[in-house]
Amino acid sequence: MRSFVVRAAMFVFGFAVGLPASQAAHGPNIVLILCDDLGYGDVHAFNPDRGKIATPCIDTLATEGMMFTDAHAPSAVCSPTRYSILTGRYNWRSRLQSGVLGGMAEPLIAPDRMTVATFLKDQGYTTACIGKWHLGLDFGPRKFTSPLTNGPLQHGFDHFFGISASLDMPPYAWIEDDRFPESPTVRKGWTRVGPATPSFKADDVLPRLTKKAVEYIRTHSNSRDQPYFLYLSFTAPHTPIVPLPEWKGKSGLGDYADFVMQTDAAVGEVLKAIDESGQRENTIVCFASDNGCAPAARPKELEATGHYPSAEFRGYKSDIWEGGHRIPLIVRWPGVISPGSKSAQLVGLVDLFATTVDIVQGEHPESAAEDSFSMLRILKGQDTPIRAYDIYHSINGCFSVREGDWKLELCSGSGGWGSPRENQAAAKHLPKVQLYDIANDPEEKNNLEAEHPAVVTRLTQILQKAIDDGRTTPGRPLKNDVAIEMYK
Repeated sequence: MRSFVVRAAMFVFGFAVGLPASQAAHGPNIVLILCDDLGYGDVHAFNPDRGKIATPCIDTLATEGMMFTDAHAPSAVCSPTRYSILTGRYNWRSRLQSGVLGGMAEPLIAPDRMTVATFLKDQGYTTACIGKWHLGLDFGPRKFTSPLTNGPLQHGFDHFFGISASLDMPPYAWIEDDRFPESPTVRKGWTRVGPATPSFKADDVLPRLTKKAVEYIRTHSNSRDQPYFLYLSFTAPHTPIVPLPEWKGKSGLGDYADFVMQTDAAVGEVLKAIDESGQRENTIVCFASDNGCAPAARPKELEATGHYPSAEFRGYKSDIWEGGHRIPLIVRWPGVISPGSKSAQLVGLVDLFATTVDIVQGEHPESAAEDSFSMLRILKGQDTPIRAYDIYHSINGCFSVREGDWKLELCSGSGGWGSPRENQAAAKHLPKVQLYDIANDPEEKNNLEAEHPAVVTRLTQILQKAIDDGRTTPGRPLKNDVAIEMYK
């Protein structure tokens, strides 16, 4: 058994020293707020020089906790990232080798795979998922009237309220636990037309999810003997970009910026509920985005106004470049994390599983969380590396490996929707791989693959070993779900 446990003697003499008594006895509440398509540069605290959207609530969270300035989603799109967050496993080890799931896709997480929710439930936590699932569901023989299976309730969550996938994917209907309270009987659509309930409105989703999250926090505020895990998966500011009337025009930068401001205010409502519940000191809040800002937000038009959604980095959602997967990550943990602290260590959303295991003094099977490294020592002020390298995937399934300041990309173009796409790069006879010194070239303009062939070889070998071993953490080799192609 591989363990992330902090041994009993260390707990008695070390870990518990910095914790309030209630946390040491029962474990802290954990609230994970995941935004959808929010760019690294959309949060003003991460982009003070090139960011023009006001995000006061998220900025305040940053002053109260720790900002990670080199944090990454494992993929430049959403379904794969969500898989990695919940499983602690790189998404490309699953059957999903490119793209994202649809709203009625088959489940992606295997029935016997441990998730962070099943782990915490085993530790005595009550668990809830509120928001966008986007990891597939079994709809049953009668579709919208049969109980849903292989969804949140089967993967560790006691309660689910939300929608099956992205807000622009049918079915457009609320799900509560394993059922549709109202059956889809009409057809609607924003980008895609499909089954919908008559009462479902896109602009109601963010407020409704926020309200449900606040209710959940308040309901569990007096349950001090049973900590809770709330996975709050917002649908915003993903398309359809639908700010409420009271938010339209607030930013002066267009609908997308208005929607980001509304999303920031929703985060503020959740934080207020935690503070007013009397559980602030006993609650870890983790805030992040699932990937970079989407081209649908018209980032070039935003940049013309002086707002850069990817800050100084190249690319957007879908791309293998930094703008596709570098994300804002903030963790607040009163009494443990120093307020206003920052870390420039390389970390990923895939690391949240192992971090959670460490926090609650638990352990998990060697076959679980095989790509997750604990960030606990960073949170506690020991700002040292936790991982030697990290691996990323674009929407097309193109790989990237990051080690120190070096970043290798096994494609000629963006690997996604950015220009040049792969066919365009091939027509221009661009090199088949890209190598960048991220520290000195954050815009990824100067491809150094020809000057540093040894670095290309070393990083390629690192990726090959990660594929062959079925894991990147110590332990016996494991199997990937499918054969992995390193080059697309």
